[in-house]
Amino acid sequence: MTRFLTAAAIAGALLTAPAAWAAPEKYVLDSSHSQVLFSYDHLGYSTTWGMFSGFEGEIMFDQDSPANSTVTVSFPVRSMFTGWEGRFEHFMSADFFGADEDEMVSFTSTAIEVTGDNTAMITGDLTLNGVTKSVVLDAEMTQAGTHPMANKPWAGFNATTTLKRSDFDLGMFAPAVSDEVEVQISIEAMKAE
Repeated sequence: MTRFLTAAAIAGALLTAPAAWAAPEKYVLDSSHSQVLFSYDHLGYSTTWGMFSGFEGEIMFDQDSPANSTVTVSFPVRSMFTGWEGRFEHFMSADFFGADEDEMVSFTSTAIEVTGDNTAMITGDLTLNGVTKSVVLDAEMTQAGTHPMANKPWAGFNATTTLKRSDFDLGMFAPAVSDEVEVQISIEAMKAE
């Protein structure tokens, strides 16, 4: 009888104990292969493109349960590349960012909703031009595995979203120059040492 009670107690403890969850693993962004592209309609005549680079950030990546993952990213406003120096200077002027050398853009995830085998909607707080708004990224994991040259765990992600310039006090010339800005993100991240 004592053996039965002991076995029952152990079984009960195992059944009621919380499941052992694997902790998310830290990945750091590969700045040389990560970028944010943005585009907007210019007076109906053309689509104008720009890019941000120079990322710092990390992903706490739970490959078995992606909803438990988190993302934090930041980069300098002045890392913007427009392809034309005059446009860059205009964007950095008081008409738009008025950005000094230290001004950063940042994103911190607040929730991840898995929508498919390799897709998710990532909600987070975007701070741009001193304004913080909640945005949703439509994200896809492009690949996770061992990087063939670095010989270490690596992951790649693409994401898209649409922002309104006026939400971030950057709405000059809207709606002639579109208020909506299409954003495309592509990043690579390596498992931290």
